Amino acid sequence: MKKLLLVLFVMGFVVPMQSQVIKTEELSEVIVYATNYKYLNSIDTQEEASIPVEMLRRKVAAFNVKDSEYYQDDYDVYNINFYIPEGKILAAYDKEGKIIRTAERFKNINLPNTVKTAVLDRFPEWTITKDTYITYYYDKKGVTKKYKLKLENGDKVLRVKVDENGKFL
Repeated sequence: MKKLLLVLFVMGFVVPMQSQVIKTEELSEVIVYATNYKYLNSIDTQEEASIPVEMLRRKVAAFNVKDSEYYQDDYDVYNINFYIPEGKILAAYDKEGKIIRTAERFKNINLPNTVKTAVLDRFPEWTITKDTYITYYYDKKGVTKKYKLKLENGDKVLRVKVDENGKFL
């Protein structure tokens, strides 16, 4: 009986050690392309964007046109549409995969504090009931951002446009 317990005790240590044999595998080389870093740097502001907006922008920047099923060397520009429930981004890529321009439109997202503060200062009794965030990115010209807001105060309705810094347009 003692021998049986001793054998089981030794087997309890030896079997787990045998299962932990280290295997090494050589992985293929990974190449990372940062072709659309300019888009992400231009479009990002000092304040954090709404999470759905940020996620879709990262997807647009990471999209590889050359891996697309529609890619051909004959075309100079590829227009790709990206959709989520909160909005959409229409992006134009060149044949190298670089973003040339985008048009972005999102509805009812979390507004930046600068916009909220500007509206609250100018319209203290009003409530923002709807918002539309519109952004245009051009590789050569830069970025323009604006917010179209619907304000309500009782039965009164007011529509205003504000830029990203809280300046009324």
